[in-house]
Amino acid sequence: QAQLVESGGGLQQAGASLRLSCAVSGRTFSSLIMGWFRQDPGGEREFVAAISQSGTITKYADSVKGRFTISRVNANNSAYLQMNSLKPEDTAVYYCAASLNRWILSSSRSEYAYWGQGTQVTVSS
Repeated sequence: QAQLVESGGGLQQAGASLRLSCAVSGRTFSSLIMGWFRQDPGGEREFVAAISQSGTITKYADSVKGRFTISRVNANNSAYLQMNSLKPEDTAVYYCAASLNRWILSSSRSEYAYWGQGTQVTVSS
């Protein structure tokens, strides 16, 4: 089992930045593909970004490409999501997720075995 704990959410104005963190325990972090998803009220949980085990390969949803950056520090057992140029439509609960799939950076929720509890991000206009 892996435990994932997100932090760093909050309230920001449009155009501002936020950095989310995800601390992982219980599994060998460097073996996990990591992803970020988000869900707004009444909506489905949607893919935001994913990163390979070494951090050299990343994948983004079109809606955040060029504004968000996913990263990881294996020595710290942590993944991050740097969010710049925030928009009101970025408002959602953001979830960190870990995949046991060793080869594919998937945008599908079903590929991720472990999830954090989520952290709220609210962007005002």
